[in-house]
Amino acid sequence: RYEVLQESDTHKVKCIWVNPGKRLSYQRHKFRAEHWFIVAGSAQVTVDGSVRKIGPGESVQFGIGVLHRIENIGTDEVIFVEVQTGTYFGEDDIERVEDDFGR
Repeated sequence: RYEVLQESDTHKVKCIWVNPGKRLSYQRHKFRAEHWFIVAGSAQVTVDGSVRKIGPGESVQFGIGVLHRIENIGTDEVIFVEVQTGTYFGEDDIERVEDDFGR
């Protein structure tokens, strides 16, 4: 689930929650870059095939067209703030390469 905190013509800011044992799609965007800041929980992030663990106070960023995914590897919810920058922020700007939910 997510909540949009702020949006304009130049950016969108979301708070995103990921339940324990769940992960988001392995995906990329044509029109936006993203920066994720972890607020709570233990996460594993995959960026263009490179995997690393991150936790509260840590962040990761990736440019337009870069494959990315976040997975909750802990027992508590992962909460992170996503800052999108670019020219288009619609939810249809998602190319899913892998998706656990069949989207």
